[in-house]
Amino acid sequence: MGVRQLSGIDALVDEARGNITRLSPAEAYEAWQDGALLVDTRTSDQLEDGAIPGAVRHALSVVLWRLDELPRETRVILICRHGESSSLAAAQLVQMGFLEAADVIGGAEAWRAAGLPVVDPGAGDQSV
Repeated sequence: MGVRQLSGIDALVDEARGNITRLSPAEAYEAWQDGALLVDTRTSDQLEDGAIPGAVRHALSVVLWRLDELPRETRVILICRHGESSSLAAAQLVQMGFLEAADVIGGAEAWRAAGLPVVDPGAGDQSV
């Protein structure tokens, strides 16, 4: 059997992941505690895994515009529901000149499964 060729969105995500740092939930939590900016890109209706208290929330549709105002040295960690769209957005941050853009492997589902802090949706909302 040959190597499976990726196409479409799978190829795009795979390419994006080659240009970013990917962190386990525990690594992301530690980096956040050390001063990295954790940005949750889920919409309000995607918070079934719980909101992350203290994380900044920017919907994926506006996250690049909101973060464009930050210094490019800012360490930014993106988290989405499953860890797919955050990979694409982190790669775009790299293209925008951010020196340290990362995402969380497995997204918010993995974050919760790792026993990291979550609260009921709305309680941790810090959208701007």
